[in-house]
Amino acid sequence: MEKLEHELWIVQAVNAAFGPMAAALLRALGRPVPAHGDIIPDYLVMSALIVLAVTVLCLVARRSFSVDNPGKLQIVLEDGVAAMQGMLHDYVGHKGPRYLAIVTTMFVFILTGNLMGLIPGLKSPTANINVTLGCALTVAVYYHLQGVKEQGLGHYLKHFAAPPGAPIFLAPIMLPIEIISHLSRVLSLSLRLFGNIFGEDLVILILFSIIPFLVPLPMMFLGLITASLQAFIFVLLTTIYLGGAVATEHEQHEHGAMAAGEV
Repeated sequence: MEKLEHELWIVQAVNAAFGPMAAALLRALGRPVPAHGDIIPDYLVMSALIVLAVTVLCLVARRSFSVDNPGKLQIVLEDGVAAMQGMLHDYVGHKGPRYLAIVTTMFVFILTGNLMGLIPGLKSPTANINVTLGCALTVAVYYHLQGVKEQGLGHYLKHFAAPPGAPIFLAPIMLPIEIISHLSRVLSLSLRLFGNIFGEDLVILILFSIIPFLVPLPMMFLGLITASLQAFIFVLLTTIYLGGAVATEHEQHEHGAMAAGEV
């Protein structure tokens, strides 16, 4: 596996161009410089490639956007944004649209990263635990900050010790449970995405090394479904966590009443 990672031509090219600068920066920061292998790892190269490619595509596509005569690409994008807004409204409420940027960005980055492993010469950055853990930590920090912003620090922290509906005398028990619960969200988001994409890429790689033609195609088709599903699950959980963090006590009671009515 390590050898195959180093054979990625684009990683070699990036390291040839920017490796000396990265090594000088690491030395200046007092960090060890790898004696062998790539100084800039493949997952950082792939992640940077996603950011660059999506930025260029957005700059090019925006020129063709029109209010009066939208093209097919614009219609597809508008439908995608409308679907995200609908999901945010369902799980967050009327505050949902303000979080459209973070949710959509996560979806595009993760979906693109998942699909990159199906392209010869590239590798899924989401098959590396550093990337998925970074995405999960970003989500966790963001929804906690938004919760503090919406409810105030004291009121938000109160939910950890005394969640709505829990008696106050259970606070010593509820506090560690809530902390463990929020930490487990980070592990769940990162490990689920990493495990699925890494396993999928590994199976495709093994199939290609044994029978390099028709046999891996069904697995690659399954990879398209898995990539999309994992990206959707990640942003769905992100939306749910955001809804729980920014909802006031009154809104939580309303949601509970609606759920009870549906049951």
